[in-house]
Amino acid sequence: MATKKVWFVTGASKGLGLALVKRLLTEGYPVAATSRDAQALQEEVGFQGDTFLPLQVDLNDSQAMADTIRQIVNQFGTIDVVVNNAGYGQLGTLEELSDEESRANFDVNVFGTLNVIRHVMPLFREKKSGSFFNISSIAGFMGTFPGWGIYNATKFAVVGLTEALSAETKSMGISATVVYPGYFKTNFLLQGSLRTAAHPIADYTEARELEIVHNEHIIGNQPGDPEKAAAAFIQVAELETKPLHLFLGSDSFAMAHSKIEMLQNDLKTFESMSKSTDF
Repeated sequence: MATKKVWFVTGASKGLGLALVKRLLTEGYPVAATSRDAQALQEEVGFQGDTFLPLQVDLNDSQAMADTIRQIVNQFGTIDVVVNNAGYGQLGTLEELSDEESRANFDVNVFGTLNVIRHVMPLFREKKSGSFFNISSIAGFMGTFPGWGIYNATKFAVVGLTEALSAETKSMGISATVVYPGYFKTNFLLQGSLRTAAHPIADYTEARELEIVHNEHIIGNQPGDPEKAAAAFIQVAELETKPLHLFLGSDSFAMAHSKIEMLQNDLKTFESMSKSTDF
């Protein structure tokens, strides 16, 4: 029987990352996973055995990331699948959020992912195989959510870099998939995974209304099942040809369609304008 793929999952102490790690271990996959607190991660996962390697690492620290990759390879021999899941939501309109708040969100959601890719690629290039799953969000495809602009921007950035990565590594037998989850019943909307603006401005009615909707109506009523998402990841990772774009959840799927419809409408309505600028 073929040996099981070795998985490396970042941001695994809660949400989809935690559900995925638990499912992988149950199915006998070797898993390395990161969190800001390795002890808490060990307790959350609740798995004892040498197929699980919990790691405490600052994803933006280049030396720490190099050491982490070395540690995983020492324990499991290789890495086959990388899931860049670490990230947090930042609420606040573009005017409200400070430069510090915005950059902090980019540091974790975008630059952390880039640092992982940078340090895993030499290994993937050497063995001419490997898969990346970079977790964006439906907010990385459809951005018309008031008060989510900076978070959207980080998730759109993840899409852009993943598309480029897939093109850059195609001839090397390496795949890259961008994942757009909708709302899943995880603790993403609870404290710690979602930060609000330090200095809100009362005039932003739409943004405040959407915050209330998230706090009072969406929490606990998310349509997505994290267990089923974990199963989908494993299924896709075993495919010979993996998708570049993977939408998870019926809500994500529906919103993607409505964005495509909006694009089609704008293309059609302004077709003559678009083409009028040629020589």
